[in-house]
Amino acid sequence: MSLPSHLSTRMQYQHKALVDIIDGLTIENVRRQVVSGKWSIFENIVHLQTYQHLFLHRIDEIINNENPEFKRYTAESDTVFLENCEKTTREIMHDMIVTRKVMAAKVMALPDSVLLRKGIHPIFGTMTILQWINFFLLHEAHHLFAIIKLKAAFSKLI
Repeated sequence: MSLPSHLSTRMQYQHKALVDIIDGLTIENVRRQVVSGKWSIFENIVHLQTYQHLFLHRIDEIINNENPEFKRYTAESDTVFLENCEKTTREIMHDMIVTRKVMAAKVMALPDSVLLRKGIHPIFGTMTILQWINFFLLHEAHHLFAIIKLKAAFSKLI
């Protein structure tokens, strides 16, 4: 049971939809808060980029420890997220792409026995690395969809 193709394909390519989604927007558009109290497109992108690093750390914890327990992640209390919000879109996108290549290579090379190792999510409970990967990809897809909705909301303002 190696990493199923539906996960490996999404791991390698899903994030690349972001380029198409934000095509045609200016930097100002990307950074503008369209919906009061909600993240801008840029903040969603920074969250996705920052969360990749957290995900890699969690996978390492699961590989190296027996059933590690993780605290709930909130971007607003993450100093790395806040610092990354000060960077340029180009810097964030570059890091996202480079980190994703590392992440995809890592998870695709994991042997079957490691894919079944478990870590404990604060809400979803005990999950295998396979389940963590699926969770990561669904979380990312949720934010990509949020970005599509923000772009649509922005175009209605013009």
